[in-house]
Amino acid sequence: MCLGLPMLVKSHEGNVAQCSVNTSPDTPLETVDLSLVGPQKTGTWVLVFLGAAREVITVERAEQIRNALTAIEAVMNGNEIDVNDLFSDLVGEEPQLPSHLQNNN
Repeated sequence: MCLGLPMLVKSHEGNVAQCSVNTSPDTPLETVDLSLVGPQKTGTWVLVFLGAAREVITVERAEQIRNALTAIEAVMNGNEIDVNDLFSDLVGEEPQLPSHLQNNN
């Protein structure tokens, strides 16, 4: 299984960026290929799979993804947590079918 990680562009040159998983200056930087999303400005959040940015995302979306990854890690480690806190954007929401699968009579 491949999980995407939200990463913050710290510096860039063409289609290559140095990114970190958070805003802390002490976080190690990783080289990320921007070929699929094009050059991005410093401070942009991207969703990274296997060293390549696949999508430009908002800071809010980055937080949602980080929360989901935190929940997955906690469950994998056998920790009992209230996942409602980590999935607050989904609590109380009804799932919606894509428009092409909805019965639009």
